[in-house]
Amino acid sequence: MIIKDIESLRNIYGQPSERALKKTQFRLDNHSTNFINKSPFVLISTINKLGKMDVSPRGGQPGFIHILDDNTFLIPDAKGNNRLDSLENIVETGHFGALFLIPGIDETLRLNGSAKVSTSPDLLLHFSNERIPVKTVIVVTVEETFMHCAKAFMRSKLWEMDAQLTRSEFPTMGQILKDQIGGNEIPEKHSDMVERYKKDI
Repeated sequence: MIIKDIESLRNIYGQPSERALKKTQFRLDNHSTNFINKSPFVLISTINKLGKMDVSPRGGQPGFIHILDDNTFLIPDAKGNNRLDSLENIVETGHFGALFLIPGIDETLRLNGSAKVSTSPDLLLHFSNERIPVKTVIVVTVEETFMHCAKAFMRSKLWEMDAQLTRSEFPTMGQILKDQIGGNEIPEKHSDMVERYKKDI
């Protein structure tokens, strides 16, 4: 049976606990700020005006995201493949969601808000030490944020060494692209890809 209304959904799951509801914050408190400052990786979610959604990773050294105040932070747009899915969506709708991760920590930080893309020199100045100059920054305004429990990471054992695949157990990006889009070129080795990417990070 396909569930088509909220009442039917709640009949299955019941209501959230008071604790689950009350943990929502409407600004960056000291714990959210600490989490973002220690996070080297974030997944950002955006949507365009037609309702098409996208989730994209962003990464850097812990602290690569610059917090301006308890309602605003900046994400530098590092050099990528120029698809610009996230940036185009932000320009179209301004809707923004994020999931921050810290290696070894099973809890995550969830955040929702609005965003815009800026080329303001004052904002770009925060990232002037980057080896490759940042062209734009994503300016995020926080609307709500809360810590998400550890259950998903405990189930997946994501940070545990015995859960990790060795590189040889998974096809290289070169092989995947050859299978998906064709071409007569020999698939790029993973080691060659890593060396090539090092020039862009």
